[in-house]
Amino acid sequence: MRNAVYAVLFAAVLSLPAAAQEEPIRNTIQSQIEAFRADDFARAFTFASPTIKGMFGTPENFGAMVKQGYPMVYRPAEVQMMELREVAGALWQRVRITDQAGAGWYLDYMMVETAEGWQINAVQILPAPDVGA
Repeated sequence: MRNAVYAVLFAAVLSLPAAAQEEPIRNTIQSQIEAFRADDFARAFTFASPTIKGMFGTPENFGAMVKQGYPMVYRPAEVQMMELREVAGALWQRVRITDQAGAGWYLDYMMVETAEGWQINAVQILPAPDVGA
């Protein structure tokens, strides 16, 4: 019994660093999506990490990539924040997006903390979950 209590406490302590960052990370992602909805690529670009900014160079290039490669993020019908987890020392926020056609998408956002706050360092589109009857 004592070992079970210790295991639960240990798991709770391990989840504290990620849990403490949940709100600012979710706010970053939501703010970037709101900027995309407003076609404000300059603002959306501010939520990208220095690595992403270096890859695309300008807000216009970044916006074009998102419109072409991530249309569900550019114009979502619905956004739902799922779990935040730590993988190999990095924080990943799972997001469920419903696109304008009603299709559901799961994306993982890799987050990094910078001097400007939490920024998005990568986004992965995940395979669709198996559909059961």
